[in-house]
Amino acid sequence: MGQPIGADRLHDGGIAEEDALRARFYAILAHVLGAPPSAETLNAFGALEGDETDMGQALGTLAAVAAKTTVDAAGKEFDALFVGAGQGGELFPYKSYYLTGFLYEKPLAELRGDMARLGIENSGEVREPEDHIAAVLEMMHGLITGAFGEAADLETQREFFSDHIATWAPRFFEDLEAAKSSLLYVPVGTVGRVFMEIESEAFAMAA
Repeated sequence: MGQPIGADRLHDGGIAEEDALRARFYAILAHVLGAPPSAETLNAFGALEGDETDMGQALGTLAAVAAKTTVDAAGKEFDALFVGAGQGGELFPYKSYYLTGFLYEKPLAELRGDMARLGIENSGEVREPEDHIAAVLEMMHGLITGAFGEAADLETQREFFSDHIATWAPRFFEDLEAAKSSLLYVPVGTVGRVFMEIESEAFAMAA
């Protein structure tokens, strides 16, 4: 699938190859959901290669769309989806919003509690609440790779995924696929949705 976005941020020394691949998917999704895609990001997406699997087809579609998308168009799409003009974008990518309909609610407090327990600190560089989709995916990436210390064991990963991702991210990715403002982000949503299914099945099998 070419050189994944976020690979330069991986701390994957010593972890299994399949875990490094999982971490790359979390990093890719966190990267493109946290900021407008750069030319480098679009070029990397355009170099992706698909296959006949559900994920392969999603990656192939993402490559085809990214190859035709300019940086300016991608930035405008990102703003329409997630930023908006005063009233916010078309989607609100926060755990609290998806679970309660409001921001800064109990789901955010629960996440912050687990962040403290797991040694995950807010860098202070981002003003968004920690339950933003990009942030929780980046946290999962860090748990897998050991960015917060030692790599988390499978049970810790499963608990974090179950509590802070599986409860709402699949619905978010479905909404992203269907959003009126989505074009490039339609296949991004598909990649995210399929990856959530793969992770859910893998954790269930390992339980």
